This record gives sequence, C-alpha cells and structure tokens, in this order.
Amino acid sequence: MSLSRVTVTLPGEVVAEIDRESGNRSRFVLEAVTRELSRRRRAALRASLAAPHAEALLVAEAGISEWGRTLPSDDAEGLLDSSEGRRVTWVRGKGWREE
Repeated sequence: MSLSRVTVTLPGEVVAEIDRESGNRSRFVLEAVTRELSRRRRAALRASLAAPHAEALLVAEAGISEWGRTLPSDDAEGLLDSSEGRRVTWVRGKGWREE
C-alpha cells in the first residue's frame, strides 16, 4: 500500500485521548478510518438489499457466491460472509424472499 501524507485538524481533547490509547497516531487514525469505511460499505450494501436496483436481478440469477467471486479481493473482504447468511431467492416484483 502506498502512503500519502494528509493533514487533519482535530480538537485537542481528541488528540490527547488518541495519545492515551495509542503510541502511534497515524496507525490509530488509519485503523479508525478503515473501520468507518468498512462500516459505510456494509451500510450501503444493506440499503441496496432493502431497495434493490436493476442489477440485483443479475446478482440473484448468478447467485451471491458467484457474484462475490467477481469482486476484487480487497473490496470483498469483510463485505460478505456467506456462512452467516440465510438462503434467499429474488422474486420479481416482490424482492428478496427467504427460501
């Protein structure tokens, strides 16, 4: 991974708390930002599943496992854990239905 230098302005109290929790501010901020980006991707996926778009039918027809294999590995990591899911079927005009 290539690194880029950024400047972020934070309240002094937040910086002091980061310093109490971690000896490496950059690593702490990287972990926090990475976790937040992952959370937002999962939230977007949940929103998409709640209100499917036209491509959802393609995913349903291909199967979620097949679709997951088409994602770049860095995007798919943490996005899909098929062992935790329930089998569902796309019903045209009605959305996702549990099998």
